[in-house]
Amino acid sequence: MNQFCSIIASLRKKKGWTQTVFAEKLGISPQSISKWERGVSQS
Repeated sequence: MNQFCSIIASLRKKKGWTQTVFAEKLGISPQSISKWERGVSQS
């Protein structure tokens, strides 16, 4: 897991947010959050 993935997951968990809640706050899909946290890129 790269540093970006670790930071995103860590910050989300510190806030107590699910991926769905975090995605809603950012205006993106929960699938995008999941991909970010797993290091799956979308180029």
